[in-house]
Amino acid sequence: MKKWEDLIRLKESGLVAVIRKPKASQIHAIAEALVKGGVGALEITVDTPGAIPMITSLKETFEDRVLVGAGTVLDAESAKAAIDAGADFIFSPILDVETIQLTNRYGKISIPGVMTPTEVVQAYSAGADLLKVFPGDSLGIDYIKNLRGPLPHIPMMPTGGVSLNNVEAFIKSGAVAVGAGGTLVDKKAIDEERYEVLTDIAREFIKRIKNARG
Repeated sequence: MKKWEDLIRLKESGLVAVIRKPKASQIHAIAEALVKGGVGALEITVDTPGAIPMITSLKETFEDRVLVGAGTVLDAESAKAAIDAGADFIFSPILDVETIQLTNRYGKISIPGVMTPTEVVQAYSAGADLLKVFPGDSLGIDYIKNLRGPLPHIPMMPTGGVSLNNVEAFIKSGAVAVGAGGTLVDKKAIDEERYEVLTDIAREFIKRIKNARG
């Protein structure tokens, strides 16, 4: 089943790029730079003007070269719109059971946001494929390690505040992947159209993830 193949690809890459409010005129250059750097999944936040057509356009252009999904999804209606546009995964900052169930119904990867052990178990029991531990930097690196003590069977990935300085520690603490926003999708470089900077940063992220995995 394609969903499970995609899930394996996402975990193997270990890096989801969170692209928030990009310009439509720049999205393909941003995506190409990140993919060139080894990013396995691109998340377009649905609060981006024109996010849905961007997802469609990226899927048509990159096909199976990279996973493309929707982020900041708060409800099932938004998830369905993104899935209809071609999204491979649905990323949420919250736990919404209806969104998880709808995403599974259409054979896509569900990654809801959780914070507490209770939310982790509720989301996983509802059918989530990965758990987005959010906000990662506020909860701290040891938080995932501590969660995995009683819940070692549940795959978790921190998002929010993940950087080159802490990505190795997050992976070593038990994270199966990480989501990186501003530290990876450098706004200044994009504004100056120096997309090669994104490629270099992505390569360094991937290098450190591999180092942490040994």
